[in-house]
Amino acid sequence: MPTCAHCTVTACRTADMDKIPQNCPMRDGDAMAESLRKYRDDGLLPFFQAAAAIEAEGYCQWPRLREVGEFCQRMGYRRIGVAFCIGLQREARVVVDVLRRYGVEVDSVICKAGGVDKAEMGISQCHYVRPGTFEAMCNPIAQAEFLNQAGSEFNVLVGLCVGHDSLFIKYSAAPVTTLVAKDRVLAHNPVGAIYGADGYQKSRVEAPDQR
Repeated sequence: MPTCAHCTVTACRTADMDKIPQNCPMRDGDAMAESLRKYRDDGLLPFFQAAAAIEAEGYCQWPRLREVGEFCQRMGYRRIGVAFCIGLQREARVVVDVLRRYGVEVDSVICKAGGVDKAEMGISQCHYVRPGTFEAMCNPIAQAEFLNQAGSEFNVLVGLCVGHDSLFIKYSAAPVTTLVAKDRVLAHNPVGAIYGADGYQKSRVEAPDQR
């Protein structure tokens, strides 16, 4: 079972194979070789090379929004999609406007597309944000399908809920990147809870039975 998060060696950075732990995934030579084969044989090499170039050229210089624009430009995309949460509509508008300046057409689809009440999917009132009212369900599958129909070549997520983002990725025909990870408590900065997991955020991140 790989435990890379707790590794104190990280021999992968230096390819020092003499120092790798017993459970290091690099010991599975067949799996590593197969992963490299897929980059080459599955037509993914240009995509990977563009990502590596953006990493190097913008290292500690470009914010992620620019990285997305530069990546789309480098890949020669003509049409991209933005799937966003209604709570970040203002931010999505800025994202769309910025990305258009990179010479691409941008289609955007809101999370409440369809205007379907949560009850249609068997959601009980106790799991409504505002019980007793009409509450439109998030519809990530529709978001993905609308962008598929539009012919997007690359999709950008702006604040979709945990799980909803997974469904979007599952049904998106195009590759997906996350620009904004939703965190309503920390101004969409989920890493803040990680930095404070042993301090100020401890009571917020632990499961109830651990407190």
